[in-house]
Amino acid sequence: MKILMLSAYDAASHRYWRQGLVDNFPHYCWQVLNLPGRYFNWRIRGNPLSWNWTKSNELAQSYDLIIATSMVDLATIKGLNPNLANTPSIVYFHENQFIYPDSKQQLQCAEPKMVNLYSAICADKLLFNSDFNRQSFFQGSEQFLYKMPDFAPKNLATVLDDKSQVLPVPLNNDLFAIRYVTKKNAQLTLLWNHRWEYDKGPEGLYALLRELDSMRVDFKIHIIGQSFRRQPSIMQKIKEHFTDYIDCFGYIENKTEYYQLLQQSHLALSTSIHEFQGLAVMEAVSQGCLPVVPNRLSYQEIFSSQFRYQSSNDKELEARQMARMIANYANINDLKISGPDMWKYSWEKQKSSYEQVIESFKPPS
Repeated sequence: MKILMLSAYDAASHRYWRQGLVDNFPHYCWQVLNLPGRYFNWRIRGNPLSWNWTKSNELAQSYDLIIATSMVDLATIKGLNPNLANTPSIVYFHENQFIYPDSKQQLQCAEPKMVNLYSAICADKLLFNSDFNRQSFFQGSEQFLYKMPDFAPKNLATVLDDKSQVLPVPLNNDLFAIRYVTKKNAQLTLLWNHRWEYDKGPEGLYALLRELDSMRVDFKIHIIGQSFRRQPSIMQKIKEHFTDYIDCFGYIENKTEYYQLLQQSHLALSTSIHEFQGLAVMEAVSQGCLPVVPNRLSYQEIFSSQFRYQSSNDKELEARQMARMIANYANINDLKISGPDMWKYSWEKQKSSYEQVIESFKPPS
């Protein structure tokens, strides 16, 4: 089976999923085209131009199946390449553009939403990494089309829902195969391992650290994650104000060192105001951390209520709720709670579900 894989915004989680898919199905013949995860507005709208001018030979071939991320303008790709027009296609939604919180650094426009919609319409199958992602896409697209002045379809969400399915991004098997001898630290160790961007809630992290400091909780924290040319100014403020609590601050390139740091930590924190699945926390939990996550977003379907703190639009109130939950874990000798089972999200357990979807498009021999 010859498959064209298209990843138009190949950021960390997209690359993680793409590489996992190719690695776990080596018996398929893969042609992978990807573009760097930067210049969002240009990337999501310009990927057909970029590929048609740099990868025309690859696009001119025949394929049995196209698997594209939702950042790919699949409708335009098929329109520019008639040989691909009737090729069966799957679109994988790591996120959708209808529910992102506003950022002062990004222009708000309809183009990314329209790319999502056109790609979904022309695809044969829609896969979402969580039901939160799926539901918010359909609700958001309905609300978006309702605002249009005329000739907007009224039942598009229902039509698209019929060809949709939830399939999470699986965790790599090596997370479960490797066990280090490094023991947990004697002091309560917190972990915040997210992209350094506004949607991961760094303002909430700052409020939490202030609250923990005022409560005189004895802890240290690893603040790690990928940063970009622009990063929230609050990150530098966190580093300056809470340096006595911070043990590790920055991005860890080496995977072995990263896994070791996860195993040294007790609690994996999230202050996210947006999360479509939550791979960072799931990875940490697979390495023995207990999750401390907000009672919202995709976390509600992944972690039980005992691991979710009360959400609030008031950052200070939410920080207090989170801090109280963490303070209950302050005596690490009492940490006897079993963490959630992440094995069910491994490639070992998820592979058959992916294979079933892919094989449904296999051409007759």
